[in-house]
Amino acid sequence: MPSRSELSGDLNRKKLIKALQRLDFTISTRGGKGSHFKATYNPNQKSITIPADLHQSALYYVLKEIKLHTSVTWAQI
Repeated sequence: MPSRSELSGDLNRKKLIKALQRLDFTISTRGGKGSHFKATYNPNQKSITIPADLHQSALYYVLKEIKLHTSVTWAQI
């Protein structure tokens, strides 16, 4: 897990979603609240909410949740 200062400042939600889809996630715009998306990991059906605004601190916590529930690492993304 990279530190917050090592995270990219130019990663937008669209790029993250494309990367997650390549790693066997299903993205739903209907499961999230408001402008949030819901990413479900197909092998174990765990879901993670992806916020609309992915600044560095939000991205850090999203990556932390992904690692906790799916064992997908930042290097794989």
